[in-house]
Amino acid sequence: MSSVLSEAARRDVELERAWSELTAPGAPFEVAEATVRGVPVRTFVRAPETLGAFWEASAAFGERDYLVFGSERTTYTQARAATTAVSAWLSRHGVVQGDRVAIAMRNYPEWLLIYWACLSMGVTVVGMNAWWAPEEMELALAEVRPKALFADAERLERLASVTRAVRPPLTIAVRTPPADGAATWDEVISEPGAAPSADIGPDDEACIFFTSGTTGAAKGAQLTHRSCLNNMMTMGFIAQVQGLALSRALGVAVDFGAIARPVGLATTPLFHVTANNCLAHTMTASGGTLVLMYKWDAGEALRLIEAEGVTTLSGVPTMSRELLAHPDAPHRDLSTLTTLIGGGAQLTPDLVSAIHEHASAVQPSTGYGMTETSGIISAISGAYLVARPLSCGRPLPTFEVRVMDGDTVLPAGETGEICVRSAGVIKGYFNRPEATAESIVEGWLHTGDIGRIDKEGFIYLLDRKKDMVLRGGENVYCAEVETAVFRHPDVQEVCVFGVADERLGEEVGAAVVLRSGRNADAGTLRLHVAALIARHKVPRYIWILEEPLPRNAAGKFLRRELRDALDPGDAQ
Repeated sequence: MSSVLSEAARRDVELERAWSELTAPGAPFEVAEATVRGVPVRTFVRAPETLGAFWEASAAFGERDYLVFGSERTTYTQARAATTAVSAWLSRHGVVQGDRVAIAMRNYPEWLLIYWACLSMGVTVVGMNAWWAPEEMELALAEVRPKALFADAERLERLASVTRAVRPPLTIAVRTPPADGAATWDEVISEPGAAPSADIGPDDEACIFFTSGTTGAAKGAQLTHRSCLNNMMTMGFIAQVQGLALSRALGVAVDFGAIARPVGLATTPLFHVTANNCLAHTMTASGGTLVLMYKWDAGEALRLIEAEGVTTLSGVPTMSRELLAHPDAPHRDLSTLTTLIGGGAQLTPDLVSAIHEHASAVQPSTGYGMTETSGIISAISGAYLVARPLSCGRPLPTFEVRVMDGDTVLPAGETGEICVRSAGVIKGYFNRPEATAESIVEGWLHTGDIGRIDKEGFIYLLDRKKDMVLRGGENVYCAEVETAVFRHPDVQEVCVFGVADERLGEEVGAAVVLRSGRNADAGTLRLHVAALIARHKVPRYIWILEEPLPRNAAGKFLRRELRDALDPGDAQ
C-alpha cells in the first residue's frame, strides 16, 4: 500500500511542478490578469487576439486533411478557399460586422466552413440546436433575429412551419435542393471573391450557443473571441501538463514535438462547446484532422477509428461505454486511440476502470465545463483519474473557483455551489439582462452545480442546485417539459425529474395526475409532448397517479421525494 501511496504522491508533486512551469512568465501558457467588462480576470498572455486570426494561422497546414465526412475529404487549403467564398457571398448580400448568421444542420463539413467564415468577418454565429421542434426554432429565431440561416433538409422542413415574420431574410439550403426562395450552397461558394476586412476586438461576440442551463428555457449564451480562445489555450495546456507530469514521475522523457498529429472523432453536435470549442478548435490549432459522423453509431465509430487512425474520441460517457461493449471492438485495430473523453456527464468509476483496463495506451479523461464558460473548467485523465475516479479535476489555469453558501465562501472540503471567474466566462445571455445579472455577479459565474474542492484542489460534483435533467450530455429543463405536458387538456398536475439511467446518465421522468373523468395514457402524452419540444425531452418514464402530488409549504412539488418514491418498473 505504501508504494502505491508513494507513486500517487510523486505524481501529485510532478503535476504541481509541471503546472507551475507551463504557466510561469515566458512559458507557453503564461497567465496574467486583464480587465474584462470592468472585472479583473485571469487570461493566457499568448492567446491569439481573435478567432479570425486563429483561423488565419491554419494556412500553414496547407494540404493536410482538415475535415473528413464519409468519403469526402477537405484539406486546410480547400477549407480556407471555401470560407473566403462564404464570407464574400455574405458580404455581397448585405451581411456586415455585428450581424448574426444562424446554422441549423447536422455535423456536415459546411458547419465549420460557415463558422470560420463568419468569425473572420466579425459576424456572430448562432448555433441552432438541430433537435429543436418548429416551435423551439421559432422562439430562437425571434430572439436573435439572424440576417441569414444555413440549414439542411430536415431543418428547412421544420422552418416551413415557422412564422414567416421571424424567418431570416436570407436562407441557404445545404445538401438539399432549395425551397421557398432559398439560395444553394453551390451558389454561395461558386464565386470566390474577397473576404471583407473587419476590425474585431477580443471581447466582441463570436457566437451564440443556446443552453437551458439551470435557470429556465433555452437562452442564448454570448461567447466572445476571448472566451473561446481561452478555452482553446486551456485544451492545449491539458494536453501537456499531465503528460509532462506523468513522464517525470515515471522517469520517461517525452518529446511533445514528436507526438503524432491528432485525429479527432466528433460524436456530439457542433452547436455544443464540447464538439466545437473543445474538439474542433483543438484539431484546428494543431493542424489535426476532424472526422465527422452523421449520427452516433458505436460500430461505425470503431470502423472510423481504425480507418482514419483516430487518436481522440470526444463524446458523452455512454459513447465510451457502448464503444467498449460493442461486439466488433475486439476485432478492430484501435492502436492509434490514446484518449476517450467523457463530457456532459460524470464518468462513473466502473467506466473509468473499464477504459483504463481496455488497453494500456487508451487513457480515460473527463472534465467539468459549461456553455457559460465557453468550454472546460477543470480536467483530469489517466492515472490521476484512476486514482480519483469521482473527481472532475483541478481548476485550469485561468479559472478562479470557489464554493459558496449564499454569500459565504466555504473552506476546502465543504459542500456548496461552485462559482467560477475567468476570461472564459461568457459575456451574458443575449437579450436577457435579468438572467445575466442573476448568473454572473462581479464576474463570478454561479454555476448552479453543488460540489466541493478537496485540499489538493480537485473538484467533486455532487448535485445541481436547480432542477434539470442531464440526459446524455443534453440539458433538459424540468419546467419546459412540464409546460408541454400541461398543454394536454387531460392533465391536472405534472412534476418532471431525472431518473437514473446506466446508458445516458439520466432519463426524463414525469409524475402525472389527470383531471377527473379524463383517461389519457402515457403513449398519448408522449405523442402530445413530441409535437411541442425536441424528442430527447419527451419523458421515457410516466407514472399516472390518482393522488395529488406531494408539495411543500410553499406549494412547490417535492421532486426529490417523488423521484425516490416512484419505481421505474411501475412507470408506463
